[in-house]
Amino acid sequence: MPWHLTVDWHSTFVPSVPLLETVLRGSIMYLALFFLMRFGFRRQAGTVSLTDLLMIMLLSEASQNALGSQYRAVTDGLLLVLTIAFWDYLLDWLGFRFPRLQRFLRPLPEPLVRNGKLLRRNLQKEMITREELMSQLREQGVKELEEVQLACLEGDGRISVIKCRDADDGGGRPRDHAVG
Repeated sequence: MPWHLTVDWHSTFVPSVPLLETVLRGSIMYLALFFLMRFGFRRQAGTVSLTDLLMIMLLSEASQNALGSQYRAVTDGLLLVLTIAFWDYLLDWLGFRFPRLQRFLRPLPEPLVRNGKLLRRNLQKEMITREELMSQLREQGVKELEEVQLACLEGDGRISVIKCRDADDGGGRPRDHAVG
């Protein structure tokens, strides 16, 4: 039989690591990540920042190796996960403590609509189509661009909208909404 049609059934189905070790590794990593996520993140899921997204991606990679026993010990994986969490916390703390650094860590809002007019150059720069923008605006009750005083792409990926003054809102003030 040709080599590309043969299957090594033993290596496919027989665990190379004792089953109890696999259960123990999975349990330790799950509980460690659970407590880290439960007590380390207080933001809403819809407002995940760039550093939080990076941390989640790196945690996934680091914990996968520990779960799959590619590390010699679970402590190797835990140490890597804790190192990633440390950097995430440190960057957030530095950004809070030093406002000038915050500008580097979190992008400034990018205007997409001003006074009912599309800012096409900014849409192109952010690779947002008119249809995508209108979809986000409709979720906030905006039917026409003329209703928008200002719409910005925020640093966390949401689009915030300030509607034009409307006599029907009762207060005569712009209404502010955000989409996650």
